[in-house]
Amino acid sequence: MAKRYDDDYDDDEIRPRKKSSGKSGGSSKKSSGKKKSSKRAQAKKQRRRIILFVCEIMVLLVAVVVLYAVLLGTGGSGKMVIEENDIIINDTVLEAQEAQEAQGTSYRNIALFGVDSTTGALTKNTRSDTIMIASINEETGECKLVSVYRDTYLNLSNDSYNKCNAAYAKGGPKQAINMLNMNLDMDITDFVTVGFAGLTDSIDALGGVMIDVDDSEISHLNNYQLCIAEDLKRSYTPVKETGYQLLDGLQATGYCRIRYTAGDDFKRAERQREVLLAVADKAKQAKLTTLTETANNVFDEVYTSLDLSEIIDLLGNVGKYSITDHSGFPQEGMRDTATIGSKGSCVIPLNLEENVKWLHKFLYGVDDYEPSATVKECSEKIYQDTNGYLNK
Repeated sequence: MAKRYDDDYDDDEIRPRKKSSGKSGGSSKKSSGKKKSSKRAQAKKQRRRIILFVCEIMVLLVAVVVLYAVLLGTGGSGKMVIEENDIIINDTVLEAQEAQEAQGTSYRNIALFGVDSTTGALTKNTRSDTIMIASINEETGECKLVSVYRDTYLNLSNDSYNKCNAAYAKGGPKQAINMLNMNLDMDITDFVTVGFAGLTDSIDALGGVMIDVDDSEISHLNNYQLCIAEDLKRSYTPVKETGYQLLDGLQATGYCRIRYTAGDDFKRAERQREVLLAVADKAKQAKLTTLTETANNVFDEVYTSLDLSEIIDLLGNVGKYSITDHSGFPQEGMRDTATIGSKGSCVIPLNLEENVKWLHKFLYGVDDYEPSATVKECSEKIYQDTNGYLNK
């Protein structure tokens, strides 16, 4: 019997989000009106650039899935339409975005979710084991990745505070996107979600990935892949040696899940980014026949908001974009861990406001970013909820 790894978070009651008073320029709201109309006018051009990037990185092999599905005439994929008015974007974020565009600089952000599912449960009621933001500079093609640690104590977008991966479990990708936008002053509108089977099959179809495995990781890697193999009803091959080596899909997926070594969940997020980068390199080198095989395997394990026809048109340009840097949020030196009552062990942003300043400098090079009033409110609430639990 495989050793079972329990990574549960404690549930909390969903409470409706308080209505904004509208008095603060930094308040959160679901965007509408003339500003949003002007955004729509640019949306088609911007989304074409997003999807080019999406084709490049591993979880977004959904592009190939969609292409293959359309060629076969199979119709519906895991497509979710998120209405514009359902997305929460803090007011000052829209203003900053317009100022950037006026200066000729444009960034687009997309959420990447890896969910704790072996049975195709991708919409909600499943934990987001991986939460990443991919930020794309549309002029240069450079992309930066940020892992948001899944146990980070944040506003779930409804004025309920808990581990941030609870947002996906409770409200699916829409609530998870709103959680990211509200706490981090982001403007995410699109997402891609993949489950264990989709990740495993994608890596296998690409011929595996090269990863450096150390002695502390082997036993955990094998236990995790055994658990996944049992759930997927597949055989597996144990990793027996340390060093830089080719891992198959189950092995690489098990590697992504390791958290019980030095570095805990922070190291796990780093491993996830490492695998993503390795598969991105493989995907860029893959032949169409290989990508078609991948499409066969991952069709039922991907869920996305992206438009199918655009993906098909742009599939051939995957080599244009490059991942230039990656990091984790909250930033090292501005975070701690503590057990917050019944909510369990959480990652605490010691000052959410300062972490958001760091994030905007990392992604956009902004030295003097001023977080929104919403972020400041969330920062104060996190401090009030967690300060008494932190070691002095």
